[in-house]
Amino acid sequence: MQNFIVGRKLEQQELTSFLNSFKAEFLVVYGRRRVGKTYLISNFFKATKCIFFHSTGIREGNMQSQLRNFANSISETFLDMLQISVPDNWSDMFKTLTQLMSKLPKKRKIVLFLDELPWMATKKSNFLFELDYYWNKYWSSMPNVRLIVCGSSASWIIKKIINDKGGLHNRVTKQITLSPFTLVETKLYLNHIGAKYTNDQILEIYMALGGIPFYLSNIKTNCSAARNIENLCFKSSGILFDEFTNLFESLFDDAAAYEELIRIIANKQSGVTRDNIEKDAKFSSRGGSLSKKLQNLEAAGFISKFTPFLHNQRGAHYKVKDEYCLFYLYWIEPQKPYLETADDDANYWIQQYKTPSWYTWSGYAFEAICYKHIGIIRKALHVPDGYKAAAWSYRPVKHGESGAQIDLVLDSPDGTITICEMKHTDKLFEITELYKDNLVNKAEIFRKVTRISKQIFIAIICNHGVKDNIYSDKYITSVVILNQLF
Repeated sequence: MQNFIVGRKLEQQELTSFLNSFKAEFLVVYGRRRVGKTYLISNFFKATKCIFFHSTGIREGNMQSQLRNFANSISETFLDMLQISVPDNWSDMFKTLTQLMSKLPKKRKIVLFLDELPWMATKKSNFLFELDYYWNKYWSSMPNVRLIVCGSSASWIIKKIINDKGGLHNRVTKQITLSPFTLVETKLYLNHIGAKYTNDQILEIYMALGGIPFYLSNIKTNCSAARNIENLCFKSSGILFDEFTNLFESLFDDAAAYEELIRIIANKQSGVTRDNIEKDAKFSSRGGSLSKKLQNLEAAGFISKFTPFLHNQRGAHYKVKDEYCLFYLYWIEPQKPYLETADDDANYWIQQYKTPSWYTWSGYAFEAICYKHIGIIRKALHVPDGYKAAAWSYRPVKHGESGAQIDLVLDSPDGTITICEMKHTDKLFEITELYKDNLVNKAEIFRKVTRISKQIFIAIICNHGVKDNIYSDKYITSVVILNQLF
């Protein structure tokens, strides 16, 4: 089905409101490369009765190629493929577009979708100046016009459009930040393409590829999760073998600096402060401040910024949240010299599957995925609205003192705190006496250091649940299993 859209319920509600408005609207859509921005916008509006104009910027195209491409889009949408002469500038191009729109019935909604805008707005082309002029002078006073601008370079979109200090300042009426699929949406998508996997298999795919629709579209439905990961990531011909470099080169002018930052942050599974990033960075501050680069990576969806529980005085921490980037740096890149010369029938990933290294990585990956689904987890634990979620750790400052690290703390407004342990296992998780002692010790250190007087509960988040025994019954308050995340 050409117009079938998987998930994206909130985004579709926003687009419906946008289309049905009684005034002109200006929508900005951004998100990381391959996340499905063009697919969502195109398929949503093609299923409506609006006139849908779609023109996409050409990567590394000069001004004339951009104008020629835009003129072809005008001919296709408004003139039944009758070709027009290509103007020499964007002022004349937008003038032609405005004249054609003015001839249409006032009740007919017109959606102008300018895709990959950063590529369209070439240097010295005055594109943004003319877009600003025509929106403010003409289009904003046409109640049937809906303008959508889109781009994978979130930093460019935010700087040049949303936070513009010129004519476009405060002109944007709606924004959509398109995120990767959740686990639920990933399952829906895989089912849609005929991949009837178990939740465990879907989780394995998600831990390596994340919820990126384009990556998922290359899944072969007759292969296991491990076999698909092998073919996509560990074969030199696989689409994700070199995707890491392509990601940053397509989004940032100083790609090497952004790659360096991702590597530094990825080395610290629990998160790293800005000061520590600055200490380790060699050239990531060239051509702009470190803070700006971190903001750009966050806007593009590669990293997340967070503050550990009760650590406000220590400032913000950063973690890599993009599953593919973490997977590439942990598994693919270290083996590239070998993989580039390996035979086609080499099965590197299959051989690593379920090894100690695999379990170590999967534990970190599972924890990161749980953080993306905190909303579902807190509902499963009956934590009410108004809660705060954060990790917590304590490093000993005195000789003989014990430290502690807690995966997730849910601070509830009802006077309780839930300490969450996240465990990726392929069977029931067993609370042994040693593990029980570790949990009790963590809770005691947490209460002593934070001086929290609230009731403390302990919850386990794992694939298949916790094995019943005297320790699980006495010390574990709640259990959240993988199926609940779906």
